Amino acid sequence: MARSTFKVLFYLKRQAEKNGKVPVMGRITVNGTIAQFSCKLTVRSALWDTKANKASGKSIEAQRINEKLENIKTNIGKQYQRICDRDSYVTAEKVKNAWLGMGGECKLLLQTFEAYLQEFGKRVGKDRAQSTFKNYQEAYRHLSAFLLREYNLSDIPFKELKRDFMDKFIVFMSNHLGLRSGSMRTPVKKLHLMTYTAFQNGWIAADPFAGYRFKVEYRDRRFLSEVELQAVMHVHLPNYKTAIVRDIFVFCYFTGLSHIDVKALTHADIHTDANGEMWIIDNRAKTGTQFRVKLLPVARQLVEKYSRLALPGNAVFPVRTYKTMDMSMRHVARHAGLSFNPTMHTARHTFATTVMLSQGVPLETVSKMLGHKHITTTQIYAKITNDKIGRDMDALESKIGDKFKIAD
Repeated sequence: MARSTFKVLFYLKRQAEKNGKVPVMGRITVNGTIAQFSCKLTVRSALWDTKANKASGKSIEAQRINEKLENIKTNIGKQYQRICDRDSYVTAEKVKNAWLGMGGECKLLLQTFEAYLQEFGKRVGKDRAQSTFKNYQEAYRHLSAFLLREYNLSDIPFKELKRDFMDKFIVFMSNHLGLRSGSMRTPVKKLHLMTYTAFQNGWIAADPFAGYRFKVEYRDRRFLSEVELQAVMHVHLPNYKTAIVRDIFVFCYFTGLSHIDVKALTHADIHTDANGEMWIIDNRAKTGTQFRVKLLPVARQLVEKYSRLALPGNAVFPVRTYKTMDMSMRHVARHAGLSFNPTMHTARHTFATTVMLSQGVPLETVSKMLGHKHITTTQIYAKITNDKIGRDMDALESKIGDKFKIAD
C-alpha cells in the first residue's frame, strides 16, 4: 500500500485549566483523518512551548513531561507501522485505538458486542427467541448511533469508558431517540454486560459500571375490562380471518400465552389428567422456563373448535405474525366499540391482571402459569382493579357491620 501521511502533535486544552494547570491533549493525523486523545498529563501554561508542541526549558518538570510525550509518540508510531504492514488501509482512529490497547490487540466495545450477537444468533430457535435477538440488535444500533453522535466514533476501546458514558447514553436514548425507561432497560443491560465481559477477560482493570443502578419506571399497561372482553367475544366480524385472530386473542386472554408461545403450541403440548381436565405444559420460547396452565371452559372450546383444521406441524391455531395480528385486532376493536386498540400482548396482560390477580390468585401461582423466571417480572402485572377494590370493601363492610357508630 502507498505510504500514508502520518503525524502526531500535542497541544493544551486551555479551557479546562484547573489550579493553574492545563491538560495536555494529543492529535493523530493520517491521510486527512484526525483522532484526538488525552495524554493523561497536566502542565503549567507558562511552561508550554506552542511552536515546539512540548514543554520548554531544561527543568526537571519539563524533562519529565517531554519524556512522557516522546514515549507516547514512539508507541503511537509503532502501532501506525504495525497497521500499515497488516491492513490495506489505515486511519487515525484505528491507530489511536491500537495505541490505547497498550500495544496489544485493542479490545473495542461494539466489536465485542458484534461477536456476542453472532454467538447469540446461532442459538436462536434452539434455546433463544428471535424476538430477544431483535431486541439485542436494536440495542446495538442505539449504542452505535450514540457513539457516532456524542463522540464521532465508529467504536471505542473499553479503556476509554468512564462512569459518565452510561449517563450520557441514557440521556441520548431519552432525548434523541424518545425512549421511555422501560425501553432503555435492554440497551443499558447489554452495555453493562459488555464491560463486565471485558473486566472478566482482563481487558480492563475495573468495570466502569460496577454497582450502577438504572431504575425502570414502567407505564401503566392497558387491559380489558369484563365488559370490553364480552364485546370482543360477541362482536360480529365480516372477515373470517379477522375472526380467527379474535379467537386466538381470546384464547391468550384465558391462558396467558404470549404470541410466540401460542404460535408454537401443538396438540402434543396439551395434556389431559385423570380427572379429564386439560392442561398446557410447555416451555416458554423466550426464557425456556416451564409454564403450566389449566384450560378454562372458553379455552377448551377454542381448542376443540380449531382441532378440526388439522394444521401443519400439529399446530393448534393458524397463528400469523405479531404485526399482522395486531393490525387485525384494530379492526376487532373498531367493530366491538373499544376506546383503544388492544395488542396480542394485551391479552396476556389482562389474563395476569383481571383474570388471575384481581380474583385473588397468589402471585406465585400466576408467575408459574406465565412462565416467568423471576417473580419480580410478575409483580409488574400486579395492578389492583376498581372491581377488586369494590369487592374487598364490600367484604369489609359486611364484617364491620354496625360495630362502629358516631354518637348522636
